[in-house]
Amino acid sequence: VQLQASGGGLVQAGGSLRLTCAASVRTFSTHAMAWFRQAPGKEREFVAVISGGGTNTYYGDSVKGRVTISSDNAKNTVYLQMNSLKPEDTAVYYCARHRNPSRLNYYYSSGSYSYWGQGTLVTVSS
Repeated sequence: VQLQASGGGLVQAGGSLRLTCAASVRTFSTHAMAWFRQAPGKEREFVAVISGGGTNTYYGDSVKGRVTISSDNAKNTVYLQMNSLKPEDTAVYYCARHRNPSRLNYYYSSGSYSYWGQGTLVTVSS
């Protein structure tokens, strides 16, 4: 499984970005997909997850209410719509696939994911 993240860039505070994660195989109907982020000098942080099939979504406290995760199974793509961006949102954003099909156990932990995209950089200027 290969994951390709894209859509990052430079945006002013208050702006919006939509990140895209494309998978090389059909997987979103069976496996949960998540976005994590990592800022320089900080640990990787959970951002959002969507269950296989898209029934359930969960968000990290720092982004709740400002981001939306969605998936398009037909396109093998997961999206992260980010609004009201803040300078503290600056980070490399990674998409990842949960290691267990039809599970969301420990969805907030990076150790629960077995496949990762290469990351896309989001920079929010003040």
